[in-house]
Amino acid sequence: MAHKFEIYKDKAGEFRVRFKYNSEIMFSTEGYSSKASAQNAIDSIKKNGPDAPVEDNTQA
Repeated sequence: MAHKFEIYKDKAGEFRVRFKYNSEIMFSTEGYSSKASAQNAIDSIKKNGPDAPVEDNTQA
């Protein structure tokens, strides 16, 4: 599979989620105190992400 979510523990012991595409990290989340909260973040991204608008805050 070319893309996947990964749940991992950071150095502070918090659970984080990262999204990888072709082994490249595309984004990672804030730290969560529980693995269940990290899984909830994944579920929210999957549910709400496809329709999310793009906001371009760069200046031309």
